[in-house]
Amino acid sequence: MEQKQLRNFNITGFQHQLVSWFQENQRELPWRISKDPYRVWVSEIMLQQTRVETVIPYYNAFMREFPTLEALAEAEEDRILKAWEGLGYYSRVRNLQTAVREVVERYEGEVPNTREEISSLKGVGPYTAGAVLSIAYGKPEPAVDGNVMRVLSRVLLVDEDIAKASTRKLFEKILYDLVSKEDPSSFNQGLMELGALICTPTSPGCLLCPVREHCRAYDQGKQEELPIKSKKKKQTSKQMAAVVLRNERGEVMIEKRPETGLLARLWQFPNFEVADQLSVEEQFMKVYDIQVELGEQIQKVEHVFSHLIWNITVYEGQVSGQPDGGQATRRWISIKEIEKYAFPVSHQKIIQKSLL
Repeated sequence: MEQKQLRNFNITGFQHQLVSWFQENQRELPWRISKDPYRVWVSEIMLQQTRVETVIPYYNAFMREFPTLEALAEAEEDRILKAWEGLGYYSRVRNLQTAVREVVERYEGEVPNTREEISSLKGVGPYTAGAVLSIAYGKPEPAVDGNVMRVLSRVLLVDEDIAKASTRKLFEKILYDLVSKEDPSSFNQGLMELGALICTPTSPGCLLCPVREHCRAYDQGKQEELPIKSKKKKQTSKQMAAVVLRNERGEVMIEKRPETGLLARLWQFPNFEVADQLSVEEQFMKVYDIQVELGEQIQKVEHVFSHLIWNITVYEGQVSGQPDGGQATRRWISIKEIEKYAFPVSHQKIIQKSLL
């Protein structure tokens, strides 16, 4: 049954103009060179919550290192985390490897081409499933991301809150009717490209828009009012201390983050949330059970997550002797060895300024 938002809407004209525009104006991006499902899949995972310009060099390097499903499936986790270092949201690449291993074992290395099967893979949500199915396999499946919701909110004058899951599902239903059956790949990529280049969050370039004549928001002068999106909760701020701790041989201590949770299994310098009652040196010895002498503050680092801000004050520290660190997840390494380990961006900043 056709969705009410599409009543009296010129679906065929919209499809034709969007697809034609995309084919003539699409950006040259490395993941568009091939429609290999694995390469499309990797690009879509990388592009989640990350800008195209940031992704390009990571994608190229990642595909050189892991050119096939089998190469990624067989890689050690530390290698894939190092290849992903700096992209953030590291659960994405861990889930990707888990899913790729399942494809190799269960589907003989062929990425599934049905929504039911591909959606059962770890980390593959409705958007990624739709993107791979439409771009790689030419299937008329919806792929709804933020760009797509913004474009369709304006074109179809939908004033539902796009932060709600129910609104995303509404757009998926609309797209089953709206998507081009002849060229779903160009249609879906066209919607994404339109949102990225022209139908932008602020000051949309309506005069350059290839589907302006179909846009109800433009017709009513409401393009700046849409989409409706409720505000996120305010970020929590944490005051942290990190220590570049050296032993008598000039090695530094690093530790592995917990198995689960934020930045799981990445490496970092010893750090903790600062409490008011004790000095930073006392807090360090209490947390790590190592006798240290802390030096001056050497750096301040701010790192912003979607829900959290770390304000990190970095100190130099020295220990005497050769303590083992007390735990298997801690180790002493030379400065030359530091390149082998994957660190979150906040601790990469410490390496760049204080160690290299």
